[in-house]
Amino acid sequence: MNNNQNSNKNNHNFDLEKRTTDFAKRAIRLCRALPKDSINNRLTGQCVGSAGSMGANYREANDALGKKDFIFRMKIARKESKETMHWFECIEEANPEFKDRMQELKQECLEIKNIFSAIINKVEGKIN
Repeated sequence: MNNNQNSNKNNHNFDLEKRTTDFAKRAIRLCRALPKDSINNRLTGQCVGSAGSMGANYREANDALGKKDFIFRMKIARKESKETMHWFECIEEANPEFKDRMQELKQECLEIKNIFSAIINKVEGKIN
């Protein structure tokens, strides 16, 4: 791999690392804005955890020990994105007044999940 290809790969990884971190920060801001009650306390704790895990697992994948390890960690990141969407839907049910605000976050979550899936499929295709 020449330096330009390596540089492009690192920039691409960094962009998705930044994107997943920014997403987690936005989820935190949403959760902080919700009314404090026993239901929201449980939902927000779960949501913030899974939203943060998306980016954390993606970063771990970038330091994987091989392609199988990379795929494994990417699948965990994708699983966390699905879980985050679940918590968003539960938060929306408990707080319908936040529905409009949550639409962009849910869209971003879906897009990141789709990116994770595309990466997984591409790498799995190279292995098989």
